[in-house]
Amino acid sequence: MGYVATLIGENLELLQEIASNSDNIDYDEIIHAHDGSEEGITTFTDRGIESLKEFLADIRTWDGGVRQFLVDDQCDPERIERIVADEPKS
Repeated sequence: MGYVATLIGENLELLQEIASNSDNIDYDEIIHAHDGSEEGITTFTDRGIESLKEFLADIRTWDGGVRQFLVDDQCDPERIERIVADEPKS
């Protein structure tokens, strides 16, 4: 997931938060693979990356944007502040 965050220029914690809720990304667009570790890895298919970029563009148009998405998703307040502090200023 770190590779995808770098690839699309997004905050890793934000992608992790999005991926943690299966309502945000379609089932066949995210992959969990066993890599020998207890946790395994989570990544996105090519279509999943496109869907992720579309989802991010969409939530940025909402009232409250990314912050409101994270609040609605019941994200930890400290994590919200880290993610929002990393948001592009425009």
